[in-house]
Amino acid sequence: MNSIYARDLDLNLLRVLLAVADAGTVTAAAARLYVTQPAISAALRRLKTAIGAPVVARHGRGVVLTERGARLVAEVRPHLEAIIRLAVEPPRFEIRTTDRTVRVGLADSAEEWLLPPLLRLLEREAPRMRLICLPVQFRTVREILATRRVDLAVTVADDLPHSIARRPLFRGRFVCLFDPRFVRLGSRPTEGAYLAQQHVIVSYNEDLRGIIEDYFGRQRRVRCSIASFAGLGAIVDGSAVIATVPEIFALHVLRQRPHLKTAVPPFRFPKSGMDLLWPTALEDDPACRFLRDAISQLVYRLSQRGEAATPVRRPTPRLRSPRP
Repeated sequence: MNSIYARDLDLNLLRVLLAVADAGTVTAAAARLYVTQPAISAALRRLKTAIGAPVVARHGRGVVLTERGARLVAEVRPHLEAIIRLAVEPPRFEIRTTDRTVRVGLADSAEEWLLPPLLRLLEREAPRMRLICLPVQFRTVREILATRRVDLAVTVADDLPHSIARRPLFRGRFVCLFDPRFVRLGSRPTEGAYLAQQHVIVSYNEDLRGIIEDYFGRQRRVRCSIASFAGLGAIVDGSAVIATVPEIFALHVLRQRPHLKTAVPPFRFPKSGMDLLWPTALEDDPACRFLRDAISQLVYRLSQRGEAATPVRRPTPRLRSPRP
């Protein structure tokens, strides 16, 4: 057993000893600590038993410290004062000097368009902060947040427990992404023209079904099913397949491959979007709060430049070191 726990020593007894040393009498110490005189006397007896030596001796109407008691007071006082300050004073946090490592869960599509500008922002604002990024998606994010494998997440999410906070980041639409050199689709294809194309889909179920099959009950000619958005732009580029993707991801691909085109699908999709999620236990964590505000501000800036979908809320104030 660890020696710290092996001894039957209540550390609150040391606080009592310091009060007696400062007050000079058991009665005055009891008044300072808002307890009774017998409680102070009992505490001194317990301390004597715990360390095997008396710490005070009677002297006139008061008490004086024994040699053991005086040495104990001298050694304990600076440590006890430091512990009290640590417990009651707000923690200091400087964003430019913090070396905190924050674990971030990212939907693979968000990793494509969000992570590069986020890292550039941290290079300016928090140059020593580090990120560990883990893949999440709507089926896994609940468990990953609940088990604290990540400190925050950016993804699509369904119903969540009260222990997980949610901040909507943006809402957008789905678009068809294609290479006009190989696909004749137009800007608003009919359902027949859309279904006649060959498709590449992102499926987390490792099958040939996506949102069109599951939500609308239509069957596409799926040429390829992949598990990540990462290679989607390269697959569409130079091929006769189309991809139906969130508009924010399509805009990211078009910045890299401006010769590709988008079209409006012939289905009325529900508004798609992403949320910023985090455990409520980290609500006041200054590093996590800074990173959440940074992500919200980035999404707003991207939307202002036409590089992202419509943000859900106004931008946060200019980033600065959060107050604890």
